Amino acid sequence: MTREVHEEVGVDLSDIRYIASQPWPFPHQVMVGFMARYAGGEIVVDTSELVGAAWFTRDTLPELPPPFSIARQLIERWLKDGAP
Repeated sequence: MTREVHEEVGVDLSDIRYIASQPWPFPHQVMVGFMARYAGGEIVVDTSELVGAAWFTRDTLPELPPPFSIARQLIERWLKDGAP
């Protein structure tokens, strides 16, 4: 996973922890959620894989995804508990 994150956004991770998974709306795929610590690097988006990437503080979060999504669950966990 750290290789994939580095390839897609140029960021290195440490202390990676699996949190949850759920079916994804594409056939035979699953969304997997992890929490990790930032270990270095600068965001450089691979635009063939992603539309964008950015850092957010608690005060600058964009519109949040639906409550049932893993993305929202990870954000809510981070808001409640802080960084892993």
